[in-house]
Amino acid sequence: MQLKLKCAIYTRVSTDNQAEVDFNSCASQEEKIYSFIKSQENMEVFKVYSDPGFTGANTNRPALIKMLQDIKQNKINVVISYKIDRLTRSPKDFYQLIELFEKYNVNFISVTERFDTSTPSGRLLQNIMLTFSQFERELTSERTKDKMLQRAQKGMWNGGIVPFGYKAVDKKLVIDKKRAEIVRDIYDSYIVNKSVVKISSKLLTDNIKDSKGLTLSKSRIYNILRNPVYTGKIKYDGKLLKGNHKPIISEDLFNIAQKIHKKRVKKLHLYKKYSLAGLIKCKECGSYMTPCHTNKKKEMKTKRYYYYRCTSTFKKDWNNCYTRQVNANRVEDYIFKNLKRISRDKYYVDNLIFRLNYGSSDERIGL
Repeated sequence: MQLKLKCAIYTRVSTDNQAEVDFNSCASQEEKIYSFIKSQENMEVFKVYSDPGFTGANTNRPALIKMLQDIKQNKINVVISYKIDRLTRSPKDFYQLIELFEKYNVNFISVTERFDTSTPSGRLLQNIMLTFSQFERELTSERTKDKMLQRAQKGMWNGGIVPFGYKAVDKKLVIDKKRAEIVRDIYDSYIVNKSVVKISSKLLTDNIKDSKGLTLSKSRIYNILRNPVYTGKIKYDGKLLKGNHKPIISEDLFNIAQKIHKKRVKKLHLYKKYSLAGLIKCKECGSYMTPCHTNKKKEMKTKRYYYYRCTSTFKKDWNNCYTRQVNANRVEDYIFKNLKRISRDKYYVDNLIFRLNYGSSDERIGL
């Protein structure tokens, strides 16, 4: 008695193909593949693997991953899909999948195109068809980009996160009167006080939240203060275009806020090379220590002091961390003096290398 080939049925419908769902759904693909298998005397279904709602541009799909695992366990002889692009739309991924199939003696069949990788002509035709599928996908991507550019040029919102102060109605930005007032207060307060920390503290005290119930963090306030959407503009592909939504603030007010921001950035410009930047963590709260400096006047002269400051004091409040900041020169001197001492201690270095190679992974190695 001839042993039958164990067949894996693979189906997929991406989110891009929702319009075709009635005609090309996973259930419809499965039905047509079943009919093909029944017409073959030496085949039987091993398992159905289905990925509804997953793109074919990559292989990060749960059912596909499970099928590949079963292939590696030699449970499958043939993989059958409705079309080649149901398996993948990427030529690179297709070649890799075919290499894997060949490694485990698995054939691939597309029932619509009737391609069979067991023959040279089948492999050639598959590659040609897949190249056209990739070309079609790139054309679709270009059309989408062109459509989004045309929408932006017409002043239309292209979707994404709705800016605080607006709400999305029929794919258009409409002013949320209550939150729009908060946006105006943020700009007015920033121009008067020039302090995002004070604005953040006040909003927290007033229990101001967005439509999702989230508080406005310092970073979100910075984004509000730098987002030209509030002047009735649309930003697309690095260009500012006139939007068809109503502005919340005037362009003059927005420009004043940008000038203040530029002055603050200029003041924060660092004139010292911080050798340990990105390497030091605060022992108290575990936050990274970031380079900063202060200027102090004494006897009509200005002297600059350099520090590593706990980032939690930037993100939240100066009193959020007791450590706050440490003198940069003292920390660097301490570290480099100890590194120099260690480098001259051959016994210590040899012992350190041994412990790194053979010691416990959670063992602490001190200076």
